[in-house]
Amino acid sequence: MTTLTSQEIAQFRSQLTDNTTAMEVLDLIEDCEGDLEDAAMSLAIRAGQQPERANSEWLDALARKWRAVICEQQFRNDLQSGSVQGMMEYLYTMPTFPKILAVPVLLYVLKQGVNNFCEPLDALK
Repeated sequence: MTTLTSQEIAQFRSQLTDNTTAMEVLDLIEDCEGDLEDAAMSLAIRAGQQPERANSEWLDALARKWRAVICEQQFRNDLQSGSVQGMMEYLYTMPTFPKILAVPVLLYVLKQGVNNFCEPLDALK
């Protein structure tokens, strides 16, 4: 289970104050007592997806599906410093990415550690 503290949620709120969707997602994460996987599962169902795995496995699989995009060097530095705004804006431009799931995916990546998450791609270079 990946859990965010109320301080971590507050930190992301301060970055995303202009994004009403992100603020609603952060509210839901808070309602789920910081449980990122539970919140992501609820959001996925709301977005019309039908996750067929356990919560933690499903969020991990979704993040891995977008690993090549998330680990692009131009966003990676921002993510390493804890900033998600640029990456969120980029994901929002991608028609196949479920926008409502951008916040949980990026927060999951941050909690895993950006370098750890991107390591499989780095090994291919």
